[in-house]
Amino acid sequence: MEIENNKLLMSDPQLMLKLARYKMPFGKYRDRLLIDLPEPYVIWFANKGFPKGELGKLLAIVLEIKINGLEYLFQPLKEK
Repeated sequence: MEIENNKLLMSDPQLMLKLARYKMPFGKYRDRLLIDLPEPYVIWFANKGFPKGELGKLLAIVLEIKINGLEYLFQPLKEK
């Protein structure tokens, strides 16, 4: 999954922009940017099962980003 997600990010710059601006739609961290979610929360989702659809796919990519310490790449892309 890691290699697949990395290829996806590199081949689609719009995906990086979406990840930088997509907000969590529910729960304790509602309205927080996905990229800013605490890593333990994203790991919890991974263990329980990511939601279906786009949100689940984005959370899986966020997990890979966090595991690899790449959150800093998204700082310039966040809306001010």
